[in-house]
Amino acid sequence: MTRSPAPSSAGTPSGPADAVLSLRDASLAFGDRTLWSGLDLDVRRGEFIAVLGANGSGKSSLLKVILGQQRLSGGSIRFLGEPGRRGDRRIGYVPQQKLADDGTPLRARDLVALGLSGHRWGVPLPSTARRREVDELLAAVGATAYANVGVSTLSGGEQQRIRIGQALAGSPRLLLCDEPLLSLDLTHQRAVSELIDRQRRERDFGVLFVTHDVNPILGMVDRVLYLAGGGFRIGTPDEVLRTEVLSELYGSRVDVIRTHGRVIVVGAPDHSHVHEEHEPTPGRAHGRGAEGLAS
Repeated sequence: MTRSPAPSSAGTPSGPADAVLSLRDASLAFGDRTLWSGLDLDVRRGEFIAVLGANGSGKSSLLKVILGQQRLSGGSIRFLGEPGRRGDRRIGYVPQQKLADDGTPLRARDLVALGLSGHRWGVPLPSTARRREVDELLAAVGATAYANVGVSTLSGGEQQRIRIGQALAGSPRLLLCDEPLLSLDLTHQRAVSELIDRQRRERDFGVLFVTHDVNPILGMVDRVLYLAGGGFRIGTPDEVLRTEVLSELYGSRVDVIRTHGRVIVVGAPDHSHVHEEHEPTPGRAHGRGAEGLAS
């Protein structure tokens, strides 16, 4: 386990040859508060990286930087060898699960179709080719059965499948997932996680997956980026999710317990390490005491 991935001898100073995303000496600060600094990160083609850490550690802010919505305070970012920019359709994005409002007029296929044409002005003209693309995306995410059903009538898990289909529409080289399992029951957590994992293997894109609970994706993850206290650690789950590593990162005693194939973190300074079945309401803490699942 290292603070940053070792450079590939086949690559360049900006990253390994197979890197789709490279950050070098990257830092992000708001006022006098530094979320992270000195971050060297390469996301390789087909790699699945979980981004874990406490609330306010800069996990979602990292995704905003990659999407071009937030500027780095220092360092550099390159995507496919070019400086990062806003609106690159080769980066797919799956947001937190949030049920569509009742009465939303869009059907499932309409939402997926926006991934193909939502960046263009005006109403897209119907075409056989476009419909075929939408049908293929719906089939890829297992949503053909409810293609013509109103989005607002679908379950949370079904809606996330549609959002993944939408994110795949641009044939992304990198997929960013921001807490996509929030509010989903265990069955849908497993289904959505396996869907993302299968698609990245079939399509060979990199994945950055922000989550509070690594357990649903533990068997799928290649590496973990753990953010806390302005610092970070990068490595395999076995290298990072260890008592001595997290205790050093947090600057206080943190115990990592492995039981029945799951990882539990006990004693982390904040209380954000518990996966909850429902999205917390404003003002409500995420945790129960100082115990929780690895995040």
